[in-house]
Amino acid sequence: MRTGSGLERLLAPAATMSRALLAQREPLSRFEPERFRDFVWRAMFAKTLPTEDFDAVTAPDFRVARVPWSAMHAGGLLTRKLGHPVYPRLDTAGFDVMIAETPYPGRVRAPTKLVVRYHDAIPLLMPHTISDKAYHQASHYHALQRNVRDGAWFVCVSEATRRDLLSIFPQAEPRTVTIHNMVSHHYYPQESSPRRIGEILRLRAHPKLPAPPAAAGLPPRLTPDYLVMVSTIEPRKNHLTLLDAWEQLRAERFPDLDLVIVGMLGWDHEAIVQKFRPWLERGNLHVLEDVPAPELRLLYRHARATVCPSFGEGFDFSGVEAMRSGGAVVASDIAVHRDIYRDAA
Repeated sequence: MRTGSGLERLLAPAATMSRALLAQREPLSRFEPERFRDFVWRAMFAKTLPTEDFDAVTAPDFRVARVPWSAMHAGGLLTRKLGHPVYPRLDTAGFDVMIAETPYPGRVRAPTKLVVRYHDAIPLLMPHTISDKAYHQASHYHALQRNVRDGAWFVCVSEATRRDLLSIFPQAEPRTVTIHNMVSHHYYPQESSPRRIGEILRLRAHPKLPAPPAAAGLPPRLTPDYLVMVSTIEPRKNHLTLLDAWEQLRAERFPDLDLVIVGMLGWDHEAIVQKFRPWLERGNLHVLEDVPAPELRLLYRHARATVCPSFGEGFDFSGVEAMRSGGAVVASDIAVHRDIYRDAA
């Protein structure tokens, strides 16, 4: 069974490509959520929606595309060698609209309209800042090109993202609109004591990085003075510039200022973490992961500032979350920050 399922995954792109070349439509399977409502809620909605929305988002009669999303992209890239990429045609009969995330590697059946929630053009305009550059750039571009040619609508998460999209495909302009991302209800101004911050730093410390002072036998400070950055640890997020600026602040004006980094270890993180290590071992830099929203709200609220230093983003939630929590924000001077944060950062 294990071998068969593995072989099936390997053959899926070829099978998808064959059906697409024959103009066969991919049927949509019915997913009845009655027995899986907890899974649907926890996997897709629990981190952002209030529990009052549970029934509304878990009760609908869902449809599922049986073709894996990755196989659809792989099939498109394989057929590109025949002259142009061919993507599967989904049998969307009976549906007025299909909403997809990012460039969608598939086609819909008329009169269904495809609406693409477009987050950013970073794979096309900043490929040097992402992993697996050639694959992500090619898969993003060709699926996006197909969506544009098919008359899809694009709902962009920021005006900066919309401008980037139109710089590549200006013909899509009449079918583009900007609707900002919504931010979770978990973030709001809350009167609270900063005394919990020390506990959060100890409990949520990344297990794969040097131990915090409490675990090393050093007395922790109960209410540290700190900056916070919330982001996956990878080159595009620009952690090292923040590290340099923080070191300068400590040396020149704020010798007790800590730095708190909240986020997963992303691609090519090793060089960044290596720069972190001396400060991690001293207990002045803290890397946290799996921080629940109520605790993150406190980190935002009591930080000297939330810093958003990224080289490029489609939206950048952390600055908005921090503002909603009553915190101050310092951000890099990039188009999306000027668009979303305006003069509030």
